[in-house]
Amino acid sequence: MYGRKVKLRFFFILLILLTFVLTTFLILKSLEENVVFFKSPSEIKTLAEIQNKKIRVGGMVKKDSISVVSKEMKFIITDFKSEISVTYSGVIPNLFEEGKGVVAEGYLKDKNFFFATKILAKHDENYMPPEVKAAMEEK
Repeated sequence: MYGRKVKLRFFFILLILLTFVLTTFLILKSLEENVVFFKSPSEIKTLAEIQNKKIRVGGMVKKDSISVVSKEMKFIITDFKSEISVTYSGVIPNLFEEGKGVVAEGYLKDKNFFFATKILAKHDENYMPPEVKAAMEEK
């Protein structure tokens, strides 16, 4: 029917395809634990149940909501529909302030309270670090 060369070629191509599929599957499976997308406060309110998994909450820091007590900071993240209270103790990014975008990574206590382990301040595409801006003005 088919010659020996054709059968070997077919087997070789099949082996390469299977190796590619298996490698892709293993890479995606290993990255699955590290991929964390952020949810808005409104999405958190609609969750069926709270899982003890690390998540990210994104939105705007509500005006006049930041309060610092000893080494613990509390603030509210809002998406202008819903709000969630956040508690954080750690280093605060320079871009973090009221009325600005923020992503907090951590764990939900319930649908209204969030314990953050990391704060990521967001900026718009026009942001320029102060050091770079000063260097550009000198030149």
